[in-house]
Amino acid sequence: MNKLTLFGISIIAVLILLAIFAPLISPYNPQAIDVDNILSPPSRTHILGTDSLGRDLFSRMVYGARVSLEVGLVAVGVSLIIGVLFGSLAGYWGGRVDSLIMRFVDIMLCFPTFFLLITMVAFLKATVFNIMLIIGLTSWMGLARLVRAEVLSIKERDFVRYAKAMGAGNFKIISRHILPHTLPPVLVAAILGMGGAILTESALSFLGLGVQPPTPSWGNILMEGKAVIDIGWWLTLFPGLAILLAVLGYNLLGEGLRR
Repeated sequence: MNKLTLFGISIIAVLILLAIFAPLISPYNPQAIDVDNILSPPSRTHILGTDSLGRDLFSRMVYGARVSLEVGLVAVGVSLIIGVLFGSLAGYWGGRVDSLIMRFVDIMLCFPTFFLLITMVAFLKATVFNIMLIIGLTSWMGLARLVRAEVLSIKERDFVRYAKAMGAGNFKIISRHILPHTLPPVLVAAILGMGGAILTESALSFLGLGVQPPTPSWGNILMEGKAVIDIGWWLTLFPGLAILLAVLGYNLLGEGLRR
């Protein structure tokens, strides 16, 4: 395991610890307003400074890590379920089933992903759960293609033919003999997808379409910092670095596993 992969694992481990132990790590209530410390720069009292309402930025960043991790896990989970289901059905059955599913995948890929996200957000309330669901529902197509390609290769191997000869049903063959052999590339794609999900949520929140204040999210902290960037540089710098490191961590881990 190379140093870059270890660095990626370290970043993800820190992110997970922050999310799990947010109430213990956070020195202040992330939604507590302090009018005496509005836009205070980083100091011993507030190590990352405060925002335009006097809320402690470090506390909001810590709770924002919890939101990012939840979004990544749930969104990737949804895309995995849909992608593996469609990909395995298309690859195993072939013929008309394969053509129908792949044409649907092609149609979904024709829509610009971000505009599709914005359209879905417009029809649903921008809650954390809805954002997770929307990201998952718009990011499964690549996984479906990957799983289909793996299944097309695996279903022609001798152990699958032997299972058919022994009278195993289609569901058993797919679930016990084919899908376990697709796990390595799917796992890599899922890890890379978590970084993408965090970035997508941050972008939506930055545009005001994602997680809504006062719930802290790295994206909406960036949005709040944009209005006071000339006097509150820390409101842009620290959440921007957090997003960068989180996405980098997942990408480094995914690349390390792929190699």
